[in-house]
Amino acid sequence: MSERVPAPGDLALIEALVNTLDIESGADELDTADGRARFGLTAHQVPQVRELRESLRAALLAHAGHPAHRETTPLGQLLSRAPLLVTVDAHDGAAHLTPADGEPLLSRVAMAVAGSLVQGTWPRLKACEAPTCHWAYYDRSPAGRGRWCSMAVCGARAKMRTYRARQAGETA
Repeated sequence: MSERVPAPGDLALIEALVNTLDIESGADELDTADGRARFGLTAHQVPQVRELRESLRAALLAHAGHPAHRETTPLGQLLSRAPLLVTVDAHDGAAHLTPADGEPLLSRVAMAVAGSLVQGTWPRLKACEAPTCHWAYYDRSPAGRGRWCSMAVCGARAKMRTYRARQAGETA
């Protein structure tokens, strides 16, 4: 939908997963073999991944100050199914997060969330406020107060609706 630069680092995975569903058209990439292959999924895994996607979307809407678009399983509950281990290299003492077990995609998402918490980038991954969009985007605005995936599309539509409502109120 948007021509934005992808989210940094591992947050790009979460952004891409959330954006597999185009709410406006109803097209879902997870319905296609190519879309599933992009995330290393089988058709059998799709229902659980859709649940994860919508829980992520709810968290990203919350980052932007918007209510969840529908009832979802809390993201923390889903991520608890993908425990992470801290491993420390004996030679140089470097520490790394690694998945303990579980679903590979869920573990990758958990690692991305954990890494972004450390980097402080997690709150900048948001979902567009437009009800027909809710596209995930990384907010690069200086103040971190972005509301739409694209000012040229969703932002312009919202501003036009506000303008028209004001005009209708003045003529009534």
